[in-house]
Amino acid sequence: MLPTLLILLLLTLTTAAVLTIQLRRRHMQHWLPSFLIQEARRLTTPRPRAPIHLLLCIADHFEPTPGPEGAAAVNHWTRDYPTLFANFRDSDGRAPRHTFFYPLDMYDEDHVDAIAHLCAQGFGEVEVHLHHDNDTAASLTQTLNQGLDLLANRHNLLGRWPDGRPAYGFIHGNWALNNSRPDGRWCGVNDELTILANTGCYADFTLPSAPSPTQTRTINSIYYATSHPHCSKSHNHGTPIASAPQPDASLMLIQGPLRVHSRGLRPIIENACLQQSQPPTMDRLDQWIKANVHVPTRPDLLFVKLHTHGATPSNRRVLLGDPMVHFHQGLAARAACDSNFKFHYVTAREMYNIAKAAESGSTAPVADLLDFQVLAPRPNNAPNSLPITRKSGGVASQVGR
Repeated sequence: MLPTLLILLLLTLTTAAVLTIQLRRRHMQHWLPSFLIQEARRLTTPRPRAPIHLLLCIADHFEPTPGPEGAAAVNHWTRDYPTLFANFRDSDGRAPRHTFFYPLDMYDEDHVDAIAHLCAQGFGEVEVHLHHDNDTAASLTQTLNQGLDLLANRHNLLGRWPDGRPAYGFIHGNWALNNSRPDGRWCGVNDELTILANTGCYADFTLPSAPSPTQTRTINSIYYATSHPHCSKSHNHGTPIASAPQPDASLMLIQGPLRVHSRGLRPIIENACLQQSQPPTMDRLDQWIKANVHVPTRPDLLFVKLHTHGATPSNRRVLLGDPMVHFHQGLAARAACDSNFKFHYVTAREMYNIAKAAESGSTAPVADLLDFQVLAPRPNNAPNSLPITRKSGGVASQVGR
């Protein structure tokens, strides 16, 4: 009997050790406890059968490389996106909208002009992406201001605050927001959220970043966080939206879905990524809905922020191919057969505005909230309306991956 018990104990300890190694390899120890708590709440308090409005935002880390390959990527998007998606409509009658988070460190004027033309047709908006390494607060501020001047004033992109200042959404390159990598690479600025807010950023859209070690303990949330010069990754926790007034010097973070589910006996991490190996499907849509990212004052609004690298050739075959076409068809079919399901294509700016409106207690329809705080890019100026000098190669000397 004793040998049998010892064998069982050994097997149990071995299994636990293997699981621990696998969890740490995927850095799940950072966020798995938060997920388990959320999942327990979801299972014990089922969502009432009531209308939901799914807000779908695709946040693209759009990184066309210099040269022919990058030009081909941009050409594919500007040519194929209207052809494939112009005839799809959401519950408000709007066509799909894509948010191009363009890397300031890879700036190419021709690329931005082409994407600006696509956005001017109503198919999306441009926001800010940045890779940087071993940076300083002063250098980061200069890089952002130079990049904002290019996008807002040369290309007539970016939203505007009511006082006319450029407003922008942000995604951090290499997921390293607020110097959150354990090795300190690909950022260098602990006080990054403060700098973003001071330069006109309305919200960060970097997360989720799993399986990267930069993933925060806070998941499936919209919240405010502050940063501190002597503390990295201070956005690990924050103030949930609508739970208290927005803290001073804080920035809103809008996270995409992050869950664990199973396919047979195999656990699957759902991290809101769209790529060749993770195409959009209606099964994944169910997982995104279960993540229940919302503002407490408007539980009928479900925020689904997805991320991708749309300039990568293998991902373009998903985003500009049959998988995405079938997904849009699936959304329309679900809405047609379920009167409680409404879906809305939104940009990052529009998603932020809806969150702020919900926080304020507004019960207005989604279509009336799209410009609630941050105004749309100026519509009356066409790209290239200003005298320009051809330039490429980024606005900063530090080019990331």
